[in-house]
Amino acid sequence: MIPVRAYEGKDVAVVGLARSGLAAAKALAAGGARVHAWDDAAEKRKAVAGAGIAVEPPAEIDWEGMAALVLSPGIPHTHPKPHPAAAAAKAAGVPVIGDIELLAKSEPAARYVGITGTNGKSTTTALIGHILASSGKRVEVGGNLGVPVLSFAPLGEDGIFVLEMSSYQLELTQSLACDVAVLLNVTPDHLDRHGGMEGYVAAKKRIFLHQKSPQTAVVGVDDETCRGIADDLGKAHRQDVVPISAERAVAGGVYVVDGVLTDATAAKPERVMEMRRAPRLPGRHNWQNTAAAFATVRRVGVEVDAAVKGIETFPGLAHRQELVATIDGIRYVNDSKATNADAAAKALACYDTIYWIAGGLAKEGGIHSLKPFFPRMRHAFLIGAAAADFAATLGRAVAHSEVGDLATAVTAASATARAEGAAGAVVLLSPACASFDQFANFEVRGDAFRALVEMLPGARQ
Repeated sequence: MIPVRAYEGKDVAVVGLARSGLAAAKALAAGGARVHAWDDAAEKRKAVAGAGIAVEPPAEIDWEGMAALVLSPGIPHTHPKPHPAAAAAKAAGVPVIGDIELLAKSEPAARYVGITGTNGKSTTTALIGHILASSGKRVEVGGNLGVPVLSFAPLGEDGIFVLEMSSYQLELTQSLACDVAVLLNVTPDHLDRHGGMEGYVAAKKRIFLHQKSPQTAVVGVDDETCRGIADDLGKAHRQDVVPISAERAVAGGVYVVDGVLTDATAAKPERVMEMRRAPRLPGRHNWQNTAAAFATVRRVGVEVDAAVKGIETFPGLAHRQELVATIDGIRYVNDSKATNADAAAKALACYDTIYWIAGGLAKEGGIHSLKPFFPRMRHAFLIGAAAADFAATLGRAVAHSEVGDLATAVTAASATARAEGAAGAVVLLSPACASFDQFANFEVRGDAFRALVEMLPGARQ
C-alpha cells in the first residue's frame, strides 16, 4: 500500500468502495486523513467498516468541511446524472478526484506511463509492463487493468508506474503529467457517461493535458479522431509526439507494415523485428499495440534488443485472444473481453476458419459491422439475450445455431469443427456483447470457457 499523506489531518470523502475505492479509503486513513466512506451497496460498506473507517451517507456529510471527494470511476459525476455525493461536493466547491490523482500526489518523484484508448489499452499496458520488468526496471502495473493503484508498492524516483486509464479515470485525474502518454484509438463508447462523442474525446485527450517536453505523447493515427489529435499536439509543441500505425509508414514514428515493426523516430527508419516472432500478439490490432509499446519503452530508456526480447516473450493477457488449448488440431481461443462488435472484429480478422461463439447483452448496432468477416465463419453458435437478433443479422450468410448457453456452445462448436475437419479450425469465443445476462463479468465468462475447453477430450498440442 502507498499511504496518502497529502490529506493528513483533513477530512476526505470516499464514495464507491469496490477495489479502487476501498484501497483509496485505506491509503488515506494510513496517511492520517479523516475518511468519510460510503457505497450504495450495504455489503461493500461492511468491508470498509471492518477496517476502522467511518461510514457516512452523503446526505449527512458536512461537505463544506471536506478537502476532497474521492469518487470511484464507475460512479457518474456529470452524465447522465451525477451521483448525489458528486452533486453535493461540486455545490460546495469540493474537488472531485480519483485514486490515480492520489497516487500522483503521493509518488511525485516516480515516472509515469499512462495508456488509454477505446480498444487495446489492457494488452498494451500489460505488454509495456512486461518489457520494462524483463529489462530490469522497477515497475508497478495496474489502474483500469485491475490492480488498484494505491495497493502498489512505493517506487520513488527509480520506479515507473504503468497505468491503464479509462475515460472515467481521466476525468477524475487533475494534475498527473505522464512521462509517456499513449492514446491508441478512439471509437464511440460510453457516450451516455460523457454526454456524447465530444465529451468522450475530451476525456481521452486529458491524458496529454499536463505534459511538457521532453515528455512524450504516443498517438495512434489509424483513425480520423486520433489523427486530428496528433496533428493538434504537434502544432502546439508542448510535448514530443510519436505517431504510431499498424497500416502505413509514418514519418517520425513507429509502425508495422507487412508484419514488420519499424522505428522511424531517427533520421533513417530501422527495421526492428518481424511480428511472427511474437505469437501471443496476433492480428493488426496487436501490431498497433506493439508499436505503441515499443515507442513507449524506448522513451523510458529500454534498449532495442531488450524491447524485442520483451515483445517476443510476452505471455499474453487472459480473455484477450488467449489461446486456451489446441486439441486434435483445433485451436480454442478465449476473447471474452470483446464486449462490442469493434473489439470482436479484431479477433475475427486473425483467423480464416472460425467456429464463432457470440452473444450476451448486445451493444448498440449489434453485429452489422461484422458482415465483412462473415465469409470467415464456418458456423456461429449464439448464446444469451442477443441470440435471436444475431441470428437475424447472420441470416443465410452464415450457418448458425441458437444454443442458449456457453456450455452447449462449446460442446457444439467442438463437435462441428471435428466433424468438418477443416484445416486451421478455430473455436473462437469473441462475444461482441456484454456478459451480464449470464455472467457477472467478462472475466467469469472467459474463465467458464477455459474450464469447458479443459474438459474436452482429445490430444493436446
